[in-house]
Amino acid sequence: MTGAENDGRELGGGGGDENGGGASRMTLIEHLTELRGRIIKSVIAVGTGALACWFLYPLILDLLLRPYCQTFPISERVDSGLFGPEGGCNLFVTDPLEPFGVRLTVAGYGGLALAMPMVLWQIWRFVAPALYRREKKYAIPFVLIGFALFVIGAGLAYWSLPRALDFLASIGGTDLVSLFSPKRYLGFVVKMMIAFGIGFQFPIVLIGLQAMDLLDNRTLRRNRSYAVVGIVVLVAVITPSGDPFTLLALSIPMYVFYEISILFGILRARRRRRSNRSGS
Repeated sequence: MTGAENDGRELGGGGGDENGGGASRMTLIEHLTELRGRIIKSVIAVGTGALACWFLYPLILDLLLRPYCQTFPISERVDSGLFGPEGGCNLFVTDPLEPFGVRLTVAGYGGLALAMPMVLWQIWRFVAPALYRREKKYAIPFVLIGFALFVIGAGLAYWSLPRALDFLASIGGTDLVSLFSPKRYLGFVVKMMIAFGIGFQFPIVLIGLQAMDLLDNRTLRRNRSYAVVGIVVLVAVITPSGDPFTLLALSIPMYVFYEISILFGILRARRRRRSNRSGS
């Protein structure tokens, strides 16, 4: 190692001591064992969150139905003649097993959302041995910022849902009456929120790869034009609605995050050069 690297970069992808000192190079089996342990802990956290969401299902369902009620007011559904004025914001079940499956789906995705801090922490613990000691102090900010970005992304998806639903309902014409089943509607809503939440982890990934010297900042700067196309294509794939409003709502923040990660790399390179000059 060079003098600049002697401040404590460990070798291996996990398994170092908690204080970040002196881990030896890990074998492939040790890497896989470490990864398996991190995955098991994450799965347990998701399962615990899913159990909590199973009991909170009525509250979660009311929250997820609000975009539907805003987009298709009760008066419109009554005027369609499909049910009376007491119908409310109903979804139409066509399968006896569908309510159980829907509750499992909502609980599962909700468990993932609640367990996101633990999942991010396990990711950090796995990659931390590849970082310098001075970079490991960012563990708590990494988890907090990652979870905050996930919540912001999911919230942005929830805010955009009425507009996406309105676009999807109107594009077919006024002769079509929208009747949603719980499986289709709630699956659409939950997947939209999860997709936005994961999409907002984009800067964390790019910054992390630069911190581990796996991605060169100059590469990001050279490929800005390709990044725009790639982001739009990625958003079109991961978002289930496919409407232009949702596409822009996620693509624009992701490109802003791309530029923020470039700025991080520039500042990090300058700090490293100053450190090298002062140490020489």
